[in-house]
Amino acid sequence: MRFIRELREGDMISSIYLCKDKKTLQTKAGKNYYSMQLHDKTGWVDGKVWDLSNGIGHFESMDYIQVDAQVISFQGALQLNIRRVRKASEEEYDPTDYMPCSKRNLDEMYDELVAMIHTVKEPHLLKLLQLVFMEDEEFIRDFKLHSAAKTMHHSFAGGLLEHSLSVAKLCDFYATRYPVIHRDLLITAALCHDIGKMNEISLFPENDYTDEGQLIGHIVTGTIMLEERIRQIEGFPVKLANELKHCILSHHGELEFGSPKKPALIEAVALAFADNTDAKLEAFVEVLDNNMDKGEEWLGFNRMFESNLRATSK
Repeated sequence: MRFIRELREGDMISSIYLCKDKKTLQTKAGKNYYSMQLHDKTGWVDGKVWDLSNGIGHFESMDYIQVDAQVISFQGALQLNIRRVRKASEEEYDPTDYMPCSKRNLDEMYDELVAMIHTVKEPHLLKLLQLVFMEDEEFIRDFKLHSAAKTMHHSFAGGLLEHSLSVAKLCDFYATRYPVIHRDLLITAALCHDIGKMNEISLFPENDYTDEGQLIGHIVTGTIMLEERIRQIEGFPVKLANELKHCILSHHGELEFGSPKKPALIEAVALAFADNTDAKLEAFVEVLDNNMDKGEEWLGFNRMFESNLRATSK
């Protein structure tokens, strides 16, 4: 198998990939062609089938397909010019080759998250965290396997767990540095801030937006999920519940970034900074990792950073 990260312009390849998306489009001359997004655990690449006559078998989105193709460069990105394609049989591929996963051990990260929960002293917040992360076996299983995004950052199995834990650790530092912060509130918000992504994004191999994700989004969905669990806890203070929900609703920091509210509490400001810091630094790490084998310092223009990125000199 030729992993996508290993592809180079000019290569002729014969390999199996997961077709995450397939569209039938038309050229300016009115000729039909296929446009696809092909994935494996190392990344994704666009594929095009310009000639739909000979050697093109039937397949659909989410099929594993065998392709014979040439690797070309188009507008600065690699693309597959596919000449032959067919649907692959199950015995021809290993699904784990198509599921990018965290480099960290999932069970070890989950144990760290549980240890973080046990540092929360406020009894209502502690009970809430236990309800969410420790008492629902189905939720725990899916949470450990979920990604934190479709493409932008932590877009791999275990990404949601890794991101939530990293944000909580940053928030723990903020609370130590700035004692005015209500640490228990901030840690609870940090661990819970993205649980709505459980409903926003499907599990692998799809790892795509659900109807709920498209129509409602993870910020509002996550707030609703927390509200449902808060109602199960007798005597949960209304003011504390509103402060926690505000942190979740404002954690993207700006209205234009999808937050229904802008941060009004110091804990909400801290959470927004921690979330943004971990998302952007992880995204940069992923850019570096994806270009590690190329040996180039300049890595190209990146939309998230709106800059032509460069690897630091050794």
